[in-house]
Amino acid sequence: MIPKKNNLQTGFFGESVAENYLKKHGYKILERNFKKRYTEIDIVCLDKDTLVFVEVKTRKTNSFGPPQESITHWKMQSLKRSAHYYKLLHPELPSSLRIDVLSLRLTDENKVENIELIKNITL
Repeated sequence: MIPKKNNLQTGFFGESVAENYLKKHGYKILERNFKKRYTEIDIVCLDKDTLVFVEVKTRKTNSFGPPQESITHWKMQSLKRSAHYYKLLHPELPSSLRIDVLSLRLTDENKVENIELIKNITL
């Protein structure tokens, strides 16, 4: 089992890679790690006139399946609630909302092996 500290470091690294990827693809980053009670949205950004909430999943192995498969029904519901709450706090932002997953697979040396952006996920 990987120590929790390593998981946190991998997650932070993955979020940084994801932020750079999104910027290169025209997204405007508004916030990282927005927390609401027990839920966190990794990246809040704009894709043209759509407010996008990005869940970043980073893995070094596919032993437990692809990273995006770790998003449960409960997690999706939590993301939706948090997205709507964020929108209530920021009425000046576009009313069109979307939840995306950015899946990263890294090598043992923290080299990006694969990036996949899945737009408008639903479970």
